[in-house]
Amino acid sequence: MSKVVTLIEPKPGWQIINWRELVEYRDLFVFWVWRDIKARYAQSVLGVGWAVIQPVFSMLVFTLVFGKLARISSDGVPYAIFSLTGLVPWTYFSNCINTATGILIQNNNMISKVYFPRLILPMSGVFGKLLDFGISALILTGFMFWFQIVPTVWVWFMPVLIVMMMLSASGVSLWLSALAVQYRDVRHGMTFGIQLLMYAAPVVYPASYIPEAFRLWYAINPMVGVIEGFRSALLGTNPMPWDFLAVGAVSAILLAISGALFFRRTERVFADVA
Repeated sequence: MSKVVTLIEPKPGWQIINWRELVEYRDLFVFWVWRDIKARYAQSVLGVGWAVIQPVFSMLVFTLVFGKLARISSDGVPYAIFSLTGLVPWTYFSNCINTATGILIQNNNMISKVYFPRLILPMSGVFGKLLDFGISALILTGFMFWFQIVPTVWVWFMPVLIVMMMLSASGVSLWLSALAVQYRDVRHGMTFGIQLLMYAAPVVYPASYIPEAFRLWYAINPMVGVIEGFRSALLGTNPMPWDFLAVGAVSAILLAISGALFFRRTERVFADVA
C-alpha cells in the first residue's frame, strides 16, 4: 500500500494572509479564542469581574489625580465619565498587545511540532478580548445613565470605530508577536511601552490640548481617532473628529497590512527560535 506524504514548505517572498487556510482551520481559531477567555477566568475568584475592575479602578485613580488635583479639562463633562470613555477602548488595545507579545513563546512546543496557521495565535487574543471590551462597554453605559448623558446621533458610527480599534490592535499585535520571538527584550519592555503609548493618546486629557499644527501628526496614532470618536459619539464632547479618523484609518490599515506581511515573512523561523 502506497503512503500519501504531505510536504509543507514556506512560500518564497512576502505573503499576506492565506484566507483559504484560515477557513480550513476555523475550528482551531474558535478553540484558541475560547481558550484565551478561559485562561483569564478559570479558577479566578472574581471571574469576569476583572474586566470591570481594570477600567473602573483606573478611572477612579485618573479622576483623583488628573481630574481633581491636576484639574485637566474634560470638555464639559464629568471627568470620571470622560476618562472611562477613553479607558474602554484603550484597555482593549493594551490587553491585546500584552497577550500577543508572549503568545508565540508560550506555545513554542506546539509551534515546533504541529503545523497550523501561526496567525491564529495573536489573532485569537484580538477576538478573545472582545468579551472584556463588551463588559467594559456595559459598565460605561451604566455610568452614562448615572450621569444622565444621552448618546449623540453618531452612535450609529460606533461599529466603524470598533473595527478601526480592532485593526489597530491586530497590526500592533502581529508586529510585536513576531518581534518578541526573536528579541525577548520586546516582551520585557511592553509594560513601560504601553504606559508611554497611553500618554500618546487622549486617554487622560482631551485632544484639544494638541496644537493645531500637530493635530494630523498626532492622529497617526490610530487610537487617537478611536478614543475621540468614542467621546464624540457617546458624550457629545466635540464634533466627530473626521481629520483624526481619516488619518487614523489609513494608519490602522497600514499597520494591519504591514503587520500581516511581516508576520508571514518571519513565521518560517518561529519553530527554530521560539
